[in-house]
Amino acid sequence: MRIAMVSEHASPLAALGGVDAGGQNVYVARLSEQLARRGHDVVVYTRRDSGTLPDRVPLPGGAVVEHVPAGPPASLPKDALLPHMPAFGDHLARAWARERPDVVHAHFWMSGTAARLGALPHGIPVVQTFHALGTVKRRHQGRADTSPIERVGVERRLGLTCERILATCTDEVRELAGMGVPPGRVSVVPCGVDAAHFRPGTDTGGAPAREQRHRLLACGRLVPRKGYDQAVRALARIPDTELLVAGGPPADRLHTEPEARRLRQLAGREGVGDRVRLLGAVDPGRMPALIRSADLVLCTPAYEPFGIVPLEAMACGVPVVAADVGGHRDTVVDGRTGRLVPAGDPAAIAAAVRDLLDGDITRRQYGAAGRERVLARFTWQRVAAGVEAVYLRVVAGPGLPSEVA
Repeated sequence: MRIAMVSEHASPLAALGGVDAGGQNVYVARLSEQLARRGHDVVVYTRRDSGTLPDRVPLPGGAVVEHVPAGPPASLPKDALLPHMPAFGDHLARAWARERPDVVHAHFWMSGTAARLGALPHGIPVVQTFHALGTVKRRHQGRADTSPIERVGVERRLGLTCERILATCTDEVRELAGMGVPPGRVSVVPCGVDAAHFRPGTDTGGAPAREQRHRLLACGRLVPRKGYDQAVRALARIPDTELLVAGGPPADRLHTEPEARRLRQLAGREGVGDRVRLLGAVDPGRMPALIRSADLVLCTPAYEPFGIVPLEAMACGVPVVAADVGGHRDTVVDGRTGRLVPAGDPAAIAAAVRDLLDGDITRRQYGAAGRERVLARFTWQRVAAGVEAVYLRVVAGPGLPSEVA
C-alpha cells in the first residue's frame, strides 16, 4: 500500500523532551519504520519549522519525511498552528493529485483537519488517531488549557466523518462515546516499544551513581501534567530512597525551565531536596541503562492518553507504579506487572512504593511479567500488524462489520 502519514507538529525527526515533542513523535517514527519494513510505501508529512530543512528526509527502513510549507518556517507552539492547516491541506491535495496514496493516517486533531482537506478531492480514506483529546485536556487543565476553542468540535466532526478512528487505548473509546462517536467507528491498537533496545540486564553504564539504598525514576516531558510533583511529595514518605527525574532541556539549561524550578522548590519544602535529582534531557541510547538502574519507575500524571514510559520500564524488567488513568489501565496489570494507584494521591504512591521496595522477590516477579507482557502485546512489530489490518479494512471499503479491533 501507499500510506500517507500526516503529523503536523510531531515530526519523527524531532529531538524528544521538548514541550511539544514526546510520545507522538516516537509513535509516528516507529510505526512508519515498521510499515515500510513490511513492504509499504510510507511518506510522513510534517510542517516545515526551519528554513534549512531539506524537502525530503529518509527514515530507517525506507519511509520518507516530507516537510510541508505551512506558515512561517520557524518553530511555533502546536496550539498556534490551526490557522496554517488550510495551507497544509492544500499542499497535500496537490501532492496527492500527483501520486494518490491508498490510505491517509492523521495524527492529532489538526493533522486530521489538513488530511481531510487533502484527501476529500481524491476520495482517499482517512484513518484518524487523536493521541490526546480536547475534552480530557479541558477537564483536567481548565483555564490553563491553551488549545484553540474549536478543538473539541473539530475532534467530534473528525470522529464522525473519517473512515476509521484508530484509538491507542480502551479509555479513549469511552471518551469518544461521550462525545457522540459510536464505538463501532473505533478500532483499538496500542502504542509500542522497541523491545530489543529496552531490555533487561545488569548493564547500567552511564547511569548516575546511586546515593541512597533505593532508586525511583520518573521520565518524560518536563511539564506539570506529568505529575512529577506527586512523586516528590510521595518521596517524603519513603525513607532511604532517591528520585531521579529525566526529561526537559539539557542539564545545563534546567535553571531556565519553570517546571524544574518548581520541582526543586517543592523538594526543598518537602525536606527531600537532597534526594531529588533532575537530570534534564537524557540521550535515548542511555535510557535503557538508566531505567535498569532503578528499583521502580514512577508514572504519576494527572492524565495520560497512552504513556510509553510504562512500556519502556516493563520491557527492561522494571516494575511500574502508575496513576490509574488513560492508557496505563491497558498496559500496567495491577498486582502483576506493577501497581495502579489513584491519580493525585502521594500517600497511595508512597504506600505502593514502600510495599514493593520491601519485597525483592515480588519486584523480580513483576519485572519478569512486565517483559513477558511487552513481548506478547506491545512490540512495534505487533503494533504495525494491527494498524496494517485497520488500513486494509478501510481500503476494502464499507460492508465489513463494525467492531472494536
